[in-house]
Amino acid sequence: MKLRLLFLAVLVLGGIQYSCAQKTFPDQCLGQWKGMMYIYSRSKLVDSVLVRFTAAPTAQPDAWTWKTEYISEKLPMVKDYVLRVKDAAKGRYVTDEGEGIELAEYVFGNKMYSVFETGGILLTSSYELRGSELIFEVTSGEKLEATNEEVTNYSTNNLQRVVLRREK
Repeated sequence: MKLRLLFLAVLVLGGIQYSCAQKTFPDQCLGQWKGMMYIYSRSKLVDSVLVRFTAAPTAQPDAWTWKTEYISEKLPMVKDYVLRVKDAAKGRYVTDEGEGIELAEYVFGNKMYSVFETGGILLTSSYELRGSELIFEVTSGEKLEATNEEVTNYSTNNLQRVVLRREK
């Protein structure tokens, strides 16, 4: 009898662990988050803005609302995007900004990365789940003068960073 209960407990706990392991990165981010974004230019703090981030399921399978609101008196802004699965097995996603603009995203464990270039500026962005916090960062920089033909360097001139805490 004790052996049977032990076996049942192992099955139940294993099932719980398996179902948690199957939760996607976007599903782990579901909810409404809030935090202060700090904006740096050339290593100096130049501004800050309150940010609200919302991740929510959509009517489409494998797609989530991925919305960022910049709560500012000077320059309020809403980025209402959709995050979609491209290849779940490879951790590939895409952020659909609308009007045909899509950013490639790659998930490794508890962190999602994107690297892209626009207007000659290289940008990196990441979302990282750390315990009860979601950290969102964007860096930007420009191509530097080549020092040899094997390596292309880019500056990191700007950083936007917010530590978000779940509200709902």
